[in-house]
Amino acid sequence: MWPRWGKISRPDDSAGASMPATTSTPSFKDIHDILRDGDTVGADKTDNQGTDRRRRASVFHRVRIATTALRTWRSISATGISKSDDKRIVVYCTSLRVVRKTFEDCRTVRSILRGFRVAVDERDLTMDSAFLTELRGLLGRRQLSLPRVFIGGRYIGGAEEIRQLHESGELKGCIEGAPAASETACEACGGVRFLLCSSCNGSHKRYTEKGGFRTCGSCNENGLVRCPDCCASIV
Repeated sequence: MWPRWGKISRPDDSAGASMPATTSTPSFKDIHDILRDGDTVGADKTDNQGTDRRRRASVFHRVRIATTALRTWRSISATGISKSDDKRIVVYCTSLRVVRKTFEDCRTVRSILRGFRVAVDERDLTMDSAFLTELRGLLGRRQLSLPRVFIGGRYIGGAEEIRQLHESGELKGCIEGAPAASETACEACGGVRFLLCSSCNGSHKRYTEKGGFRTCGSCNENGLVRCPDCCASIV
């Protein structure tokens, strides 16, 4: 009843050419290659071309980041930081090494800014948690990555923006007019910017005969106060 299986000839088959007997199903690797190289279908995918594409993408990324940071510099004002005529630099950072990338980013930004010999108000969230509340109030976000940089009362960005502005040469113009850094470290705190609370000697507890031990209201949760000598002009 049923016809026997056999080769089906096509009218457009030319002499000497034959159709493949089976068809292959695209594998995951084939789909991945299509998604990755879809814009270069039919082109000769050499190593040099791949390097050129990555280089162009990298340059485009750097230009985009620098442009975004400059636009933010011109338009966004940080209402919680003094907007004086000078370009005071404030960096919210951390000295905690738990998250290595965050620590490395903070160290890189501090190093770049210090290289310009300008005064930098480093607000270490590890030393005082009030800085975190302050930063959230400025940016209106609960989830924040560090560091965060403000210049002249305006928000600039994080580590990536500072790197790109520095590479493009725009950062020098942004900090022009900033107060110069002191040649020597503060004699009171040694440049740490914090001192032990004189009221509780760093215990964050005070004893009274009537109430016993109570939380000290003169210092932060670590029993520290900001150094009055080197931080008086920026608090």
